[in-house]
Amino acid sequence: MNILKNRAALGLICIVLSLIVCFGLTPLFNGAVRAQTEIVRVTGEINRGDMITANMVTAVTVGGYNLPGSVMKEKENVVGRYAKYDMQAGDYILAAKLSDAPVAEFAYLSELDGTHTAVSVTIKSFAAGLSGKLEPGDIVTLIASGVGDFQETIAPPELRYVKVLAVTDGKGYDKEYTGNENAGEEKELPAAVTLLALPAQALLLAELESAGKIHCALVYRGAASEGAKFLKIQDDYLKSLAGEETPAETEAEVRPDGN
Repeated sequence: MNILKNRAALGLICIVLSLIVCFGLTPLFNGAVRAQTEIVRVTGEINRGDMITANMVTAVTVGGYNLPGSVMKEKENVVGRYAKYDMQAGDYILAAKLSDAPVAEFAYLSELDGTHTAVSVTIKSFAAGLSGKLEPGDIVTLIASGVGDFQETIAPPELRYVKVLAVTDGKGYDKEYTGNENAGEEKELPAAVTLLALPAQALLLAELESAGKIHCALVYRGAASEGAKFLKIQDDYLKSLAGEETPAETEAEVRPDGN
């Protein structure tokens, strides 16, 4: 008898739960799916660096369910801004794809002030370029293998901390400017890396480029302010080699905190 009572109670609970799902949760879910919102959509091809005009985009009403939170919803917040990536007809416009200032493809080259130079070296193997994981802004140590008659491997102290300006594939495209690849599309492997270098470092890099194979070892990736501390240690070391007055930085220091 108790078993029958328990089964009856269990059945009643199941019926109540099914009614809650059918008449409570399901309508709420269907309402969310059917909810409409207005977004901005691309009407034609937009190339990186283009200033977006009114005829390049249109406002359309779509289902609001599962839309990215950063999708642009008002044309006035898009028109007059600049495209950071290539966009195709039908694309949604995300906030990360827009810039308030004109986008220069090689803007990092316009920041040179005469004290440093930009120099590129070849990535001669997949491993030598950190397996394709190098990013602009990285601080790397440069190691050269197969140098000289004895095929030595060396890590010149002059190249202990060097900033990566760009990573370029075999077609000449910089890594940070290929953010619109299609899913499943085969990516080009890095073929060269452009580095921020003092003249003495540029000369040494040119020698190592022809004498052996250069490997990039990642030292730091993060805030630019922290990366600048590594570069200051490197610059001070090079100044000490040239006989200039510098703070008491030595080759033995391997991190900005002295550890």
